[in-house]
Amino acid sequence: MKLYFSPGACSLSPHIALAEAGLSYSLVKTDLAKKTTEGGSDFKAVNGKGQVPVLELDSGERLTEGPAIVQYIADQVPAKQLAPTAGSMARYRLQEWLNFITSELHKSFSPLFDPSMPAEAKAKYVERIGQRFDYVSQQLQGKDYLTGATFTVADGYLFTVLGWTKYVGIDLAKWPTLAAFSARVAARPAVQAAMKEEGLIN
Repeated sequence: MKLYFSPGACSLSPHIALAEAGLSYSLVKTDLAKKTTEGGSDFKAVNGKGQVPVLELDSGERLTEGPAIVQYIADQVPAKQLAPTAGSMARYRLQEWLNFITSELHKSFSPLFDPSMPAEAKAKYVERIGQRFDYVSQQLQGKDYLTGATFTVADGYLFTVLGWTKYVGIDLAKWPTLAAFSARVAARPAVQAAMKEEGLIN
């Protein structure tokens, strides 16, 4: 499998999933501003949306959208328990988290990276993110991970999004439970490996 990624972007989530799953994969670094791959080819020919992540299967088929990709990866190695069994209520709970993270957290960060966005508008998004962080923090009380004691692909996604706080002036220390969660996930060997491959840590 081949993962098209941009360092520290939302593609870190499936990158973590691949490392946690122990699957064989290669990486293609992508310049999202120029819409080119590190080899200089047109990334929009790979994904017309012009966005990472893209997971290219050995068959040549390509899958886009992080929440779909991480579930695909998890289902390739069910013994790793990165996602509950398909069709179970636990699986729908996982999907509930993935949808919340992508729609309520991930997309709320996007305007904060837009230099043309007025400061007043950015402040509104920061306030919204804070409210969502309050909710997630409450849900994590007494748990190691979002769904309990077991790390899942939803945790990798939440970790990725929490990592963006340091770039937009949000102090995660305001939410000790989230800060502790982030540190817990960061310490996982597979997460360390993925972050090193992206040049995010030494």
